[in-house]
Amino acid sequence: MAWALKMPMPDEVIESGLVQDFDASLSGIGQELGAGAYSMSDVLALPIFKQEESNLPAEDENELLPFQYVLCSATSPAVKLHDETLTYLNQGQSYEIRMLDNRNIGELPEINGKYVKSIIRVVFHDRRLQYTEHQQLEGWRWNRPGDRILDLDIPLSVGIVDPRANPTQLNTVEFLWDPSKRTSVFIQVHCISTEFTTRKHGGEKGVPFRIQIDTFKENESSEYTEHLHSASCQIKVFKPKGADRKQKTDREKMEKRTPQEKEKYQPSYDTTILTECSPWPDISYVNNTASPGFTSSHGSFTIAEGNGSPHHQPDPVPATTDTLGSFRKWACRELSVSPVTENQNLLATATPQDAQQWLHRNRFSPYCRLFANFSGGDLLKLTRDDVIQICGPADGIRLFNALKGRMVRPRLTIYVCQEAQQAREQQHQKHENGDSVNSSFYVYHAIYLEELTAIEMTEKIAQLFNISPRQIHQIYKQGPTGIHVLVSDEMIQNFQDESCFVLDTLKAEGSDSYHIILK
Repeated sequence: MAWALKMPMPDEVIESGLVQDFDASLSGIGQELGAGAYSMSDVLALPIFKQEESNLPAEDENELLPFQYVLCSATSPAVKLHDETLTYLNQGQSYEIRMLDNRNIGELPEINGKYVKSIIRVVFHDRRLQYTEHQQLEGWRWNRPGDRILDLDIPLSVGIVDPRANPTQLNTVEFLWDPSKRTSVFIQVHCISTEFTTRKHGGEKGVPFRIQIDTFKENESSEYTEHLHSASCQIKVFKPKGADRKQKTDREKMEKRTPQEKEKYQPSYDTTILTECSPWPDISYVNNTASPGFTSSHGSFTIAEGNGSPHHQPDPVPATTDTLGSFRKWACRELSVSPVTENQNLLATATPQDAQQWLHRNRFSPYCRLFANFSGGDLLKLTRDDVIQICGPADGIRLFNALKGRMVRPRLTIYVCQEAQQAREQQHQKHENGDSVNSSFYVYHAIYLEELTAIEMTEKIAQLFNISPRQIHQIYKQGPTGIHVLVSDEMIQNFQDESCFVLDTLKAEGSDSYHIILK
């Protein structure tokens, strides 16, 4: 047996052999893959390319959307990259949503100087709950009678017009706004995420909701049905202060993670930008006609920029021969008021729909569902104890007084009569003929005072006799021995209730005004 001693090979020989082997392994690749066997779509379908593709912006992502909605609440830091943002809200707390106009110059010129309608909804995020949304909301309505899922905080809102909340849709509100003006709407969500979970062990994880905003413009029939833009975001609602604690917990958890783990999560942003989505399919709700029981309690009022106090801005009523009748028809149409209840007092002949509108106008919206089938006669038959038992002491007493049409008694009532020259002449003539002086007849008018001031009395007297308050220079009271005492606030405050006075007038010197003398 012969042993052969192998000497080590030089590096150049080894490198040359590796190159030859690598070339041999590559040979034939072009022959195995024909032109028809190669597909770029198959390669891009690999998971590694899918992950990189999700990082790339969509083709239309850089396009400027006509509107943008910003929820002024911070996003959660415990959301992974490529996942949708999640925002925590407190139950019943007011949160601002800024309505921004992002149109380019010349884009959508048909809405310049006009209002658009936006509808805000709180809906389920999970598809499973979306299929049973009606049953879920009915169950919530049964457990929380008189409450709403979504409300508008009107005093804080800016730039919104004609805010409405349909009593049959607890999770929806709508309003008009001018895109060219600053607009911010404040919303309140009254349901919490754990109310729609199956309670088994306690400490259950709440279901996420979505806030969706759909914006529409007017069509040729002046109905807001032409869709312009929709956007939504994901939220979770906690009991008061629960959202703050959850945000703090998520932040502390992220601080404990390593820098490598933190890179897998997106940062927390101070505000939440609603992302574009498909419009909500409930088209039947998007119309300009108020359904029976649809609230328009404040008529068409606007929230002025810079403050939140509503003030009426009625459209001018065209002058016609029947001005009063035209105004009544206009008021009923604009305020969605039935003629049965336009006098602010509920009549026994009012239908259930009229009764619902009356409840809204008198700030009894939380009890509309309880009285959904009550007509005006049914409500008027309720006793004081009945309404207190149904609505509680505070609202019960208020509702009972409103049903009975009870007015607040004025602080002071006085009766006045104008001593006309014609009555004086008739009295003088009858006295000369020997008739009794007491045969003269005077008509008195009641004046009700609340502030008990001389200015208020001047205005009431001027209103009674259809003159301008500026035409009344001073008011005097005839005192002892016929002296004239100037009527002051303190004197009015010391008037006896239901005092009677005869008004006499004296022409003021050097002006067109008059002095009023109370006799």
